[in-house]
Amino acid sequence: MRPDIYLVYLLLRLVSLLPLRTVQAIGAAIGRFSLRRRTRAAHYTEVNLRLTQPDLVEDDRKALLTRTMEESGKSLTEIASIWGGGAERALGLVREVRGGELFEAALASGKGVIIAAPHLGCWELLNYWLCSRTPMAILYRPPRIAAIEALLRKVRGALAPEQVRAEGAGVRTLYKRLAAGGTVGILPDQKPREGEGEFAPFFGVDALTGVLLPRLAARTGSIVLFSFAERLPEGAGYRIHILPAPAGLADADLKVACAALNRGVESCVERAFPQYQWHYKRYTANDRASPYR
Repeated sequence: MRPDIYLVYLLLRLVSLLPLRTVQAIGAAIGRFSLRRRTRAAHYTEVNLRLTQPDLVEDDRKALLTRTMEESGKSLTEIASIWGGGAERALGLVREVRGGELFEAALASGKGVIIAAPHLGCWELLNYWLCSRTPMAILYRPPRIAAIEALLRKVRGALAPEQVRAEGAGVRTLYKRLAAGGTVGILPDQKPREGEGEFAPFFGVDALTGVLLPRLAARTGSIVLFSFAERLPEGAGYRIHILPAPAGLADADLKVACAALNRGVESCVERAFPQYQWHYKRYTANDRASPYR
């Protein structure tokens, strides 16, 4: 590991010594500061809330914007605590699991399991929890700084998922894992490249939506479950949610399947709305005017 990356690892270890409540309070303060400075993240969040919550009165929307920016800040700082403290300590922060029986039944079926994990709550903790119960492969795009991969392997330790690159060979690996009854994790709300998705409603607004997950489900007959780790108030820990996939996700018509996929993400987000990654430019496409200008 490079010396500078190792220093980052030591910093993570130091941050993990702080109480989770303190770490998240620092994150909330960062979120409020970002809002006051009118950063890009704050602007994108405000636009997304106006698009997805058009019926809110202005005061309620401002209050939701503040809370959402606070949760965005928490998602940044808590990663240091989760990574720095190690998997065993992180798993000790799980206070409740809702829908765990769905996950156990899916594993027992032998059909293969696809976990659709939106950018919601603490997804690194969710990785630990899932990998503590079954080996799992996840589709990912390599970080721009190659040395970061070494840091991720270090902090994730024995409970690290198998990281499969988002390219042709990687997708074939996912098919093989599922055909053998394995488990894979996919981000269902990551905007695909132009020409690689379908437009489907997401909170009432058309969003370019990836087609890989519906295709995997249709071709392998795997069970699809949606999951996220909800952040509890006052640093009290986390609640794991496991939800069934909406009907139609494996439909041969990709527009129908993508609409179902987005409904699955919505069902998760509605349970912890401010904890979603609303600072993401979800509603952009090359052939459409950007709402973020």
